[in-house]
Amino acid sequence: MADAAPLTGPPAQALGELAERIRDAAERGTRYILGVTGSPGSGKTTLAGALVRRINEREPKRAVHLPMDGFHLANSALDRLGIHDRKGAMETFDGWGFVALLDRVRTETTHTVYAPSFARAVDEAVAGDVAIEPEASIVIVEGNYLLVDEVPWSGVRDRLDAAWFCATPASEREARLIDRHVRHGRTTDAAAAWAREVDGRNAVLIEATAPRADLVVSGTTGRVLA
Repeated sequence: MADAAPLTGPPAQALGELAERIRDAAERGTRYILGVTGSPGSGKTTLAGALVRRINEREPKRAVHLPMDGFHLANSALDRLGIHDRKGAMETFDGWGFVALLDRVRTETTHTVYAPSFARAVDEAVAGDVAIEPEASIVIVEGNYLLVDEVPWSGVRDRLDAAWFCATPASEREARLIDRHVRHGRTTDAAAAWAREVDGRNAVLIEATAPRADLVVSGTTGRVLA
């Protein structure tokens, strides 16, 4: 297994250029919703978080990171449905709830909208952990299935102002995933099996959605690829 340290985000110059793209696209007085998607281990979560921090350095509280992972079904629900061994696949999320939240984010701009996050330490969603305040005029939505053309996920794209795809070579994604799973308690063999058989299967579907993105960004350098 190749060594894979936790990601720190794209280089500062590339990150600044991407943040400037967002600022240029976001109109004052309206809420701009950008989707950042990509396969497991692509670096999309790191990219989304880094972009939010970069924007807020100049304009505090203007941007917020909204992860799709908060809509993971609870482990008890996965057990009841018999799909715990596929956690991370589309059917293990509340897709309808996620789409409904995007409608709230778009229209409810005079009060705080609360959304769930996902805590890897306990492997469960955390209700009401993300606060989207009225002054948050840029919302960066991040997750695997934002561009999938299957109901209910097919409703996501029309609710975004733009969508970016985070692209990273498969070998690097797999190394990152194995490292992540080991750090969260799996043996090396179990981590490798999950990265290849579960995350890898999901990646086949997700990689096919890249042509629907407005922009393809490198998950390692932050450079615009297409």
